[in-house]
Amino acid sequence: MEAAMANGPKKQEKTAGGIDGPTNPMVTPLLTDLYQFTMAYAYWKAGKHTERAVFDLYFRKNPFGGEFTVFAGLEECIKLIANFRFTEDEIAFIKASLPLSCEDGFYDYLRGTDCSDVEIHAISEGFVVFPKIPLMRIEGPIAVVQLLETPLINLVNYASLVATNAARHRFVAGKSKLLLEFGLRRAQGPDGGIGASKYCYMGGFDATSNVAAGKLFGIPLRGTHSHAFVSSFMSPDEIIDKSLQSCDCSNACEDFVSLVQAWLSKLKWSHLLGGIFGETNQSELAAFISYALAFPNTFLALVDTYDVMRSGIPNFCAVALALNELGYKAVGIRLDSGDLAYLSCEARKFFQAIEKEFIVPDFGNMNITASNDLNEETIDALNKQGHEVDAFGIGTHLVTCYAQPALGVVFKLVEINNQPRIKLSEDVTKVSIPCKKRCYRLYGKEGYPLVDIMTGENEPPPKVGERILCRHPFNESKRAYVVPQCVEELLKCYWPGRSGKDREELPSIKLIRERCIKQLGQMRPDHMRRLNPTPYKVSVSAKLYDFIHFLWLNEAPVGELQ
Repeated sequence: MEAAMANGPKKQEKTAGGIDGPTNPMVTPLLTDLYQFTMAYAYWKAGKHTERAVFDLYFRKNPFGGEFTVFAGLEECIKLIANFRFTEDEIAFIKASLPLSCEDGFYDYLRGTDCSDVEIHAISEGFVVFPKIPLMRIEGPIAVVQLLETPLINLVNYASLVATNAARHRFVAGKSKLLLEFGLRRAQGPDGGIGASKYCYMGGFDATSNVAAGKLFGIPLRGTHSHAFVSSFMSPDEIIDKSLQSCDCSNACEDFVSLVQAWLSKLKWSHLLGGIFGETNQSELAAFISYALAFPNTFLALVDTYDVMRSGIPNFCAVALALNELGYKAVGIRLDSGDLAYLSCEARKFFQAIEKEFIVPDFGNMNITASNDLNEETIDALNKQGHEVDAFGIGTHLVTCYAQPALGVVFKLVEINNQPRIKLSEDVTKVSIPCKKRCYRLYGKEGYPLVDIMTGENEPPPKVGERILCRHPFNESKRAYVVPQCVEELLKCYWPGRSGKDREELPSIKLIRERCIKQLGQMRPDHMRRLNPTPYKVSVSAKLYDFIHFLWLNEAPVGELQ
């Protein structure tokens, strides 16, 4: 990604299917673990490399102590698969990395390897998903599918984790607040920063400060200025060009500085605001004036460099009122330190007092943005205290997924040559669910999803109004009948290979974001809450339950007591 950032994103060649290459040029067939190549060679050596295998990609536990996850990263997976081919340089490196005993025929095999015989069924990107349900079902020659394991996990793991983190922040902030992703400088490298911006937007954020992400994905950009900009000025005397044309271009103010100072004096002697402040910081005033002269239509100021209520807010209001006199409307302020609940409420009172005394319509509704190391917990605390913040700028805790570093996606073989396979463990949560499956979401009378159910591929699908027995995959006593009012099949074909099936189109990031917001809105509130959320039920059909336990008993060795 460093190279891409330095030279600009490379224009990717399109495949026959019209799918661009991966966004990150580092995503190549070599982005995998060495043991994938050693296994591929062993499969090839044994003559097993073309055997038809089915793998499930899924996760075992929802992140952040919650009970839901947002699936993301599918588009990048399909881009990898559509462009999966080895170059001669890559094959030479693989050859140098494997033992000398490996036969040349294997490298000839790699030269002809692609994903034309691979079939991908997946849940749509942006869907709310749950543990054990396959996010993707990958079917194809076992050696090829094994080579895809590590990059697919890599592309889904962080994407889903940060999209879920964004969705959780959106849930706690509420639908009406503007959420801004400010995490680039704290992200784990350029790729982490680009990915975070993309998937936070997908998870419900409104904009990013990341210019590269804005260009790559069309995400709206937001940003103002830093404390350095404010402290770089000494006094209004530094401002050379003091003129500003009115918004409608009908006249010009030749000395905007004097106009601002006149308004500051009016504020100081106002009967509603009198005594709140005395002399404000003149270097801050100079910075605000300069910024307003540069951006009169989008003036938003960082007001906590010196003192919010005694300097920042009065200085901002003087500039905003001067702009208003010329037909412009200031956007608002940003608070980056201090007691955000108290300061936002006091700032709102100040704005409302100005609207009332100077009869400036809508001045009391001036936008207040808060930043300063925010996370779910601090936003929840602000909500409980009461605040007047309209927008939250969130960085470190969001993009680094500070509360949980990884999702724990796994990739398990469930069938080979039409023979179901199971992975056993003393830890029942690590037992895989065998065979090629279909997955459905069953909805109740109120429109909420009730349960996700997995069935064998050839089982008849659940029907609306039909009583269905849903069983916990491993716990015999956990079972329930469901009469669904709506049935939604989850896995769709996103890469048909040679199957001849229709391929689902990859939607735009804007449409995925809309889908994600709609999905989150459909969930029952008790599944979504921060504290003690209700677990969502994931089940198997009665027939699949019986088969799982038959295969389990068949594969588990029988002990012998001496």
